[in-house]
Amino acid sequence: MQTTFALHTLGCKLNFSESSTLSRQLQNQGYVSKSIDELADIYILNTCSVTDNADKECKQIIRSLHKKNPAAFIVVTGCYAQLNPQEIAALEGVDLVLGASEKFNLTEHIQTLTKQQTAQVHGCEIDSVEDFKSAFSYQDRTRAFLKIQDGCNYNCSYCTIPLARGKSRSDTMENILNNVQTLVSKGIQEIVLTGVNLGDYEFEQTNFTSVVQQLAALEVSPRFRISSIEPNLLTDDIIEIVRTSKNFMPHFHIPLQSGSNKILGLMRRRYQKELYAEKIQRIKQLIPHCGIGVDVIVGFPGETEEEFVECVDFIDNLDVSYLHVFTYSERNNTLAATFSDSIPMHVRKQRNKVLRNLSFKKSAHFYSQHIQTIRQVLFESKQNDNTIEGYTDNYIKIKTLYQQGLENKLVDWQII
Repeated sequence: MQTTFALHTLGCKLNFSESSTLSRQLQNQGYVSKSIDELADIYILNTCSVTDNADKECKQIIRSLHKKNPAAFIVVTGCYAQLNPQEIAALEGVDLVLGASEKFNLTEHIQTLTKQQTAQVHGCEIDSVEDFKSAFSYQDRTRAFLKIQDGCNYNCSYCTIPLARGKSRSDTMENILNNVQTLVSKGIQEIVLTGVNLGDYEFEQTNFTSVVQQLAALEVSPRFRISSIEPNLLTDDIIEIVRTSKNFMPHFHIPLQSGSNKILGLMRRRYQKELYAEKIQRIKQLIPHCGIGVDVIVGFPGETEEEFVECVDFIDNLDVSYLHVFTYSERNNTLAATFSDSIPMHVRKQRNKVLRNLSFKKSAHFYSQHIQTIRQVLFESKQNDNTIEGYTDNYIKIKTLYQQGLENKLVDWQII
């Protein structure tokens, strides 16, 4: 009888690309994939630890899986496993904890896994995380996530990613091109380039601008998107390539985190708001229809009401399309966790609501600019309500009644 596994992913696109690679490894070894809601012999959690809520969700899932199937093996990997391996190992039901350096050796570990009184812990020494492991996803999707970079050399005061994923390192250009070819052969129409600090890509003499240039020059290729790039690493050359390329979509996601220079300094970000505004202005000058997403954190320690208003006003005056709003969460082993002037949680939540309302306003304005225009849409899969959804090149979500033949198709579509 074949051994079954169920793999569940928490967190970012990078985690999803890595989970997809882990799933393929297991299936290539003869393991049978199941849904996390089904009974399985092995449950694998690829975790996130960006907030306290992410940690709590992981613990809740572990308790639920152990209750559902006490005989099953539970394996935990990902950022939470790297940062707090002993905490996870102490949870009832956990059999194996794999850190970043051992994550992709999962199949070797589970072959000899046995039930013991305490969980096994492997590869959670962050100094041992030095090599790069390719990863990409394409299961049941028209869009794939391709990891080309991992780790981060930045030391933002609120962030645990350098502790969870190690130093910045990158894939070879040869591997990137081979992975793109593989995804194209699977029928993938759009590839999202992902990494922890994507713009910091560097392998030998190749930097991220060169990667974008080479992918843009491919004769037969899918659509490409840049998942997220730091404003100080977004060069004019990259913007120009996106402007002229048929392959790269007119869409950027650029973390801001705060519209106050004082708070940016406390966060140890590597730019000030003036540079950020210049980047947005440059993009819109060259690519007026470009969609632009923004990450922002509210409730950072010491953020006064005046500085929050400064942040809101700054974003309100930016020509951007949507916001991803994060409520600040204290993380152990970060500089920000030692700061005084903590913001009460109810104030953080109120500020989050203000910025989410601003995001709605920005999105509505951006969408209204494109009514009655024709944009290319990549439609994905049929929804339960007999509709089908997809995204335009500049990342406007389109929903229409299901029509056979639209799935995984690029269609010129009039936005109504």
